Amino acid sequence: MAVINDEMVKVLEEAGIWVLATADGEGVPNAVPIRWTKILAKDTLMLVDNFMKKSLDNIAANPNVAVSVWKDSTGYQFKGTASIETSGVNFENGKKMALEGNPKLNPKGVVILRVDSIFVTSPGAEAGKKLA
Repeated sequence: MAVINDEMVKVLEEAGIWVLATADGEGVPNAVPIRWTKILAKDTLMLVDNFMKKSLDNIAANPNVAVSVWKDSTGYQFKGTASIETSGVNFENGKKMALEGNPKLNPKGVVILRVDSIFVTSPGAEAGKKLA
């Protein structure tokens, strides 16, 4: 299990947009910006599905995903296994968060990422370094 530390939490919370990267069963990549996001635990991230189609298809075929975030010149990549929830507490919380921000949205589910590794994406000598 990789642990999201306080500095990473700050970047995640201030980033505004997270990029979700998936790949289909043949390895063809897809990356999309996601606005409605939340840290659920020190090893778990949540992204609200408002418009996902290809990403959901990819997760069904290949649950290995990455989330990339950055603020100013500090960035991280979180890799792990994703699942999709369309009911329950996480979905209701994600739906509420998105609708409070934009009542015209139609949240369909949430992607839950269990983080198993974290990498530095900041420029410099540490770029690409595995932290956890």
